[in-house]
Amino acid sequence: MSNTKHAFAFGTECRLNQTGGMNEHKTAIGYARVSTEDQKLDLQIQALQQAGCKYIFTDHGQSGTNFKRDGLHEAVRALNPGDTLIVWRLDRLGRSLSGLVALMENLGKRDIHFKSMTENIDTASSGGKLMFHLMAALAEFERSIISERTKAGLAAARTGGRQLGRPRMLSSQQIDEAQHAMKQRDWSLKQMADRFGVSTRTLKRHLDQIVPTLKT
Repeated sequence: MSNTKHAFAFGTECRLNQTGGMNEHKTAIGYARVSTEDQKLDLQIQALQQAGCKYIFTDHGQSGTNFKRDGLHEAVRALNPGDTLIVWRLDRLGRSLSGLVALMENLGKRDIHFKSMTENIDTASSGGKLMFHLMAALAEFERSIISERTKAGLAAARTGGRQLGRPRMLSSQQIDEAQHAMKQRDWSLKQMADRFGVSTRTLKRHLDQIVPTLKT
């Protein structure tokens, strides 16, 4: 369960305007997150306040692998062109490299800067932009490695004669029986599906792997 706080100015709660942004422009907005309910946000909030964040959003007890968080959503929604989103440490924003890159790309398209204090990443600087491009390249490399491993695993399975995909719910004998009954005894697809205790969609999928679509 997310414990999301509205943005606050050193303890004073503020509200979003009707357009989704704050009532001021070109400001620093902080975001803090902890993964479990028993962890504290105090250290992150203090660091963000010292970094000049007037508005801070939080997520309490939320995993970093999931980017659909209420506090993060509100923080991104509050940002206006020229603003900066600041986190205490990069993994507070998220733990997925591809997710981080996608989020920063979205911010960049809106002319919003990003800063991570611990890693000293600031996309407003040339060094920060270089770091972002390196992260994007690493994310692409990660995706290509996963793709290559998946293809290699499939090739190895084919070579070893293993069946790929979901295991069959019907045996070869049952499929042959269904095919024969529907051709010779004029049984319907539903009758045969009921006989084997499967859905008509499942039976049709098995039959389509062997013969063209039969009548229903």
